[in-house]
Amino acid sequence: MGKHQWGQGFAGVLLGAAAVVTVSGCSGTPAEADPKPTTQQKVVDLAAATTAYQDAVTQFDSTDGCPKAVGECWDKMTAVMKPARELRTAMNGHQGTGPAFWSEAYALIDTMERGMKAGSDKFTNRPDVLGSAHTLSRWLDAHPVK
Repeated sequence: MGKHQWGQGFAGVLLGAAAVVTVSGCSGTPAEADPKPTTQQKVVDLAAATTAYQDAVTQFDSTDGCPKAVGECWDKMTAVMKPARELRTAMNGHQGTGPAFWSEAYALIDTMERGMKAGSDKFTNRPDVLGSAHTLSRWLDAHPVK
């Protein structure tokens, strides 16, 4: 008899839990009606992003570049990479040109990103980040977009 009462008690607890879940799930509106957060991409002005990027490269050049010691240039690499990422966002949102126009610029930013994956200034990643940054700056000068 003890086993039978325990089984009935356990079944009662499960039934009660199911009732609570059912009631708490009924809000009167379907789940699809709940507003979903949107993940819209931030719109960045291409001219402003280009100027900010080229200013970052100019700033790097005005500080005499990187010191010879390994590990002492990460802050400068990061300072150039941040506006490069904003520039990519602006390129993605630009209505007057297509991906084919930007293909070389995308490739240069991709090379910069590969260099940044090291997570610090390893000296060997400087050309990927900073060399490509200068090449991209020259490319932007040669391919102005209005």
